[in-house]
Amino acid sequence: MKYLLLFSLLTVQAAPVALAQTSKAATSTLAANRVQVANGTLEGATAASGIHEFKGVPFAAPPVGELRWKAPQPVKNWTGVRQAKQFGPRAMQLPLFGDMNFRSNGVSEDCLYLNVWTPAKTGKEQLPVLVYFYGGGFVAGDGSEPRYDGESLAKRGIVTVTMNYRLGVFGFMAHPELTKESPNHASGNYGLLDQQAALRWVQQNIAAFGGDPKKVTIAGESAGSFSVSAQMASPGSKTMFARAIGESGSLLSMQPTATLAEAEQNGVQFGTALSATSLAALRALPAQQLLEATGKQGVPRFSVAVDGYFFPKSPREIFMAGQQAKVPLLVGWNSQESGANGILGKESPTPEAYTQAVQKLYGDRASEVLKLYPAANAEQAATDLASDRFIGYSTWKWADVHSQTSGQPVYRYLYARPRPEMTPEMGNAVAGLAGGVVKQATDAPKAPPAKGAVHSAEIEYALGNLATNKVYAWTPDDHKVSEMMESYFANFIKTGNPNGGSLPNWPQLKSGQVMRIDVKTQAEPDATRARYQFLDQQVGK
Repeated sequence: MKYLLLFSLLTVQAAPVALAQTSKAATSTLAANRVQVANGTLEGATAASGIHEFKGVPFAAPPVGELRWKAPQPVKNWTGVRQAKQFGPRAMQLPLFGDMNFRSNGVSEDCLYLNVWTPAKTGKEQLPVLVYFYGGGFVAGDGSEPRYDGESLAKRGIVTVTMNYRLGVFGFMAHPELTKESPNHASGNYGLLDQQAALRWVQQNIAAFGGDPKKVTIAGESAGSFSVSAQMASPGSKTMFARAIGESGSLLSMQPTATLAEAEQNGVQFGTALSATSLAALRALPAQQLLEATGKQGVPRFSVAVDGYFFPKSPREIFMAGQQAKVPLLVGWNSQESGANGILGKESPTPEAYTQAVQKLYGDRASEVLKLYPAANAEQAATDLASDRFIGYSTWKWADVHSQTSGQPVYRYLYARPRPEMTPEMGNAVAGLAGGVVKQATDAPKAPPAKGAVHSAEIEYALGNLATNKVYAWTPDDHKVSEMMESYFANFIKTGNPNGGSLPNWPQLKSGQVMRIDVKTQAEPDATRARYQFLDQQVGK
């Protein structure tokens, strides 16, 4: 169970709702931490900063029993005052990722809750709104994670929302019987439908918190970024937000999005492995048993699928045809999204080993790859190639296509600030887990710092949440980078343009320039386009 301790050490469609309804609370005050939403009265709390917080707010009915593997259904009204001071339970998930830290009220199938941070004093202020989707590979994550905390952006005048969505087998399993029972003749993508339901809730209720439903930005990192691309592509979502931010990843990836038939077959195989050969049998199984089964060797992984409803066709086709949400997009990825071992495996990073690995991967096109990712610096080349194959390409394709087909501005970044060293206390703990006995903090072997910005490293910087992460010894330079990146994000959320004040100018992507975010932040010519054009030719191969 050592890896569990490491988490603190390492990095059916919902019933239609009339949009733009005016909540009764739009004319009341938030001073008493009470808000009237469509389903009843909520009572939140006020942070020391003066920001009002409403946590664990239900935006859909609990997806349990017969509602397991159905699109999110409407929340039932409540009487009296509902307390909204504690994060709701997180979605069913295994402890998979070392950098996740939760403040949620346990784990449960009953997980469809959201959280709101607002600086507004009344419901009349019409402030911009951010809705943030967490990452975690569609198998883990939670809106309560401190790195997503909304207080910092709220202090900048932004009503900030995080929400939970179903994960893994609960969020993405398709099955022929599910498709048959669905009024939309579709199954799977329940996690994405949860996000859509949260956006619908925001449209109906956010004015009560001082937010403007016409000024909603959706954002997310990793699976959350994939989710932003998904919501931009889905006909049911694309009118419910005005701007979008994607951090590392999109559904316009090198492998085609699964078809409904492929996803259904995965569901059948999963049921067979559990001796549950009918939908009724699968629904009768305890949630924990289903969850534990997903961690076993050989069990199919559940993924986003072209279901014919949420996605009438593949996300790539939708974007290529210019049928996505026509909104400004701020998008980018990090300088070290994957490590060199993504190409080299266990081999040392020598030019010879790297060349052999590239030849094995690309055959008669290896020479082209070696020109684009030269072997002279094998470790860097392998890191760049692994990063691009993992997530750089899909993010590039999203930005590139949207800039060509949307008629809207696209702003692209490369985030390059490596995290600093761990604090001495964290170094001690790492050494202890490794079997070392350390008497003093200064004796702890220091973990080698990353040469670049690893996957997910930018989150705390972008959302102004360095202080929530006690693992790293943040420096003045880190706080400088965070202040700049959060300022860019806040400007974009407010106006659709990251520029403002004394910030270095961030040109649109059509200029051929990309913003490199680091201690020295500046726009630079895009010198990597040829890499992604080559990878574009490999799509589906």
